Amino acid sequence: MDQPPSTDAEFHRDRGAIPEAGALGRWIDRGGIVFAIGIFVAMLILIQEVVLRYGFNSPTIWAHETTVFLCAIAFVYGGLYCAARDRHIRVVLIYDALPPRARRALDVVISLVCAASAAMFAWASWVMVARATFRPDGSFRLESSGSAWDPVYPGLLKVFLLAVLAVTAVQFVILAIAYARKRR
Repeated sequence: MDQPPSTDAEFHRDRGAIPEAGALGRWIDRGGIVFAIGIFVAMLILIQEVVLRYGFNSPTIWAHETTVFLCAIAFVYGGLYCAARDRHIRVVLIYDALPPRARRALDVVISLVCAASAAMFAWASWVMVARATFRPDGSFRLESSGSAWDPVYPGLLKVFLLAVLAVTAVQFVILAIAYARKRR
């Protein structure tokens, strides 16, 4: 049975992906730094935009869409990141009152429900991706924003969402198997 943390420092220590998440979870956990850096880059872009717009009266046409894209992909990745670290939302009022064997069974059920949900959302996102990546004649074309700069960020974001949802479903299956095999 897990012991409660003895100090604030121990409670806030970064433990990374949980062991049950396996190699995929460790890979997901390490990949989180890329998206954290993306948030930092978005902040730098916004600072630059404020200086250019209000200091030099010379705004850019790319800053807003780029920062929205960087924040969006970080947000999408965040769900997968939380799954690998077992930081997803759970009603612990009931969960904590259960004996370890019942918790283990609930962990398996919760992981399977989350895997099914992620798989269904991945399937639904495929419809968006198909429209965002292919023209009616079947040729490849990423959907663009339609702005003056017109980047392909909307198409890229939809493809990224599909990939993350598919990996999330796999991660929850790995978690369900690990919880089912866990010692009683």
